[in-house]
Amino acid sequence: MRETLTGQRYVDDILRLHVGPFLNGLPGAIFQQDNARPHTAKVAQDFLRHFQTLAWPLRSPYLSPVEHVGDQLKRQMPSCHSVHDLELAVQDLWAHLPQVSIRSMPDCVAACIAAGGGPTRY
Repeated sequence: MRETLTGQRYVDDILRLHVGPFLNGLPGAIFQQDNARPHTAKVAQDFLRHFQTLAWPLRSPYLSPVEHVGDQLKRQMPSCHSVHDLELAVQDLWAHLPQVSIRSMPDCVAACIAAGGGPTRY
């Protein structure tokens, strides 16, 4: 996204267009997100009341496999001199990211429990 993600933009551009239809196609699916401000905004919470969600522990950002992948991508990111170069670099890194480096949710949860809610390697 090229602009600040507000709660309303999160609902309009992400939840309503992508997440809602995806979850509607998966009966019994449980949606999880972290405690980022757009996610906890009243407008977002109102939209999500129609779906089953998994509460995010207040002090455990370590449950997100996306954070682990993002960290890996950042470590490999070359210097970029334009937004276009940055987009191309991220797409290339993403396309070549080994699937073995993407952790499963059960692995993330087990590691978080083992660490007592503290930092994990995920």
